[in-house]
Amino acid sequence: MKIGIIGAGNIGSALVRRFTRAGHEVSVANSRGPETLEALADETRAIPKLVEHVAAGQDLVVVTIPLRAVSTLPDGIFDELDAAAPVVDTGNYYPQRDGKIVEVETELTESEWVAQQLGRPVLKAFNNIYAAHLQEGGLPTGDPKRIALPVAGDDPAQKRLLIELLDEIGFDGVDSGPLAESWRQQPGTPCYGTDLDVAGLTGALADASAEREAGFIG
Repeated sequence: MKIGIIGAGNIGSALVRRFTRAGHEVSVANSRGPETLEALADETRAIPKLVEHVAAGQDLVVVTIPLRAVSTLPDGIFDELDAAAPVVDTGNYYPQRDGKIVEVETELTESEWVAQQLGRPVLKAFNNIYAAHLQEGGLPTGDPKRIALPVAGDDPAQKRLLIELLDEIGFDGVDSGPLAESWRQQPGTPCYGTDLDVAGLTGALADASAEREAGFIG
């Protein structure tokens, strides 16, 4: 599979390592330019690209940047990406970092807002796991300690593709419902940062409340 990753922070770099280790062709871009990605490319054989070009012709694209940066992505970045190719949002809203986003605080889930900014449907995944656990925590299918990750979105075929990809890199995927319910896996919910198995994650998603702990918004 050809995978594009926008963002090379902790989650982005972990995904580059996991996907290349699984044999996928990975292109990666960040806001600072391809020359800043040489060490990661040497380590993983990922292909550094400009942000403007990283999504073109990919089978799946991951957007893993702070929410405040989503609206600054170049216009037309997905023009050469097939409509069937999933775009995955890994982001969480932290007002102290992102500034106040009124729509996220009043009417939209984080990823619904991201989809509006990108002008394209998205899946939400990889937002509830610590980067170190994502990079090192993959286990074989059937291992009782295998971590399960939620995948929210509105396209069943895209969710199936991403869940299959999760299995390849050592995680169980759980369909966590439509994008409008992706708040169930956002900060302050029972599945956030807890490394649950399938049964535990399924229960945590069901137990999540839209009225979350103070300090967690979105």
